[in-house]
Amino acid sequence: MSDTSLKSLRREVLAANLRIPEAGLATLTWGNVSGVDREAGVFVIKPSGVSYADLREEDLVVVDLEDGRVVEGELRPSTDTETHRCLYRAFPSLGGVTHTHSVHAVAFAQARYPIPVLGTTHADTFNGAIPVTKDLTAQQCARDYEYNTGQVIVAMLEGDGARADAVPGALVSRHGPFTWGATATASLENAIVCEAVAEMALHTLALRPAPLGPSEPPRHLLDRHYTRKHGPDAYYGNAPSTGSR
Repeated sequence: MSDTSLKSLRREVLAANLRIPEAGLATLTWGNVSGVDREAGVFVIKPSGVSYADLREEDLVVVDLEDGRVVEGELRPSTDTETHRCLYRAFPSLGGVTHTHSVHAVAFAQARYPIPVLGTTHADTFNGAIPVTKDLTAQQCARDYEYNTGQVIVAMLEGDGARADAVPGALVSRHGPFTWGATATASLENAIVCEAVAEMALHTLALRPAPLGPSEPPRHLLDRHYTRKHGPDAYYGNAPSTGSR
């Protein structure tokens, strides 16, 4: 990795981490974002327990993707580092991973209830319910807990990269959401959407509780919203400005 590319990745990862409290996704230091450079075989992640107010670019930790060694940095990396590393190794399309303890998404995780697709806001980003994993076993918790946290996500998705791309997030049972994307920034934005649709879903379920439950939106409506932002026929948004019209 060149000094220039590492500097750029550090800046992006720092900016994404600083957006966690700005977006209301974390209390205290409960959250982290990482970004990977696959050519160099490393990823950059927030250090453990450092407050967002004190977080600086030089505090970020560079970790080897292959074996989890700290390559650069004076501080210990996030305790969730091995979960990030597991996801990067399982899904080559991932460029960034975000973990938070955002209130509404955690409520679904603690209830072991997938965040259902109840409307088009959800379908804009997640092409299906945001799933919840199985509980980790006593053995998985006793040894390599954080890596096994990633493994239960991978197992739930059956190692299917296409599924991971279509629904870029999961709830770890009793724990909270992990989201991912093509970049660190994208993974953080998916975390913001995950929390927003979790809150919307809770309000919807409160208004129309079981046994009636909310009616499922028609599949053609959800498909239209997803495909207008994703895939070869996407037409949402505009290309970045080049300074001319």
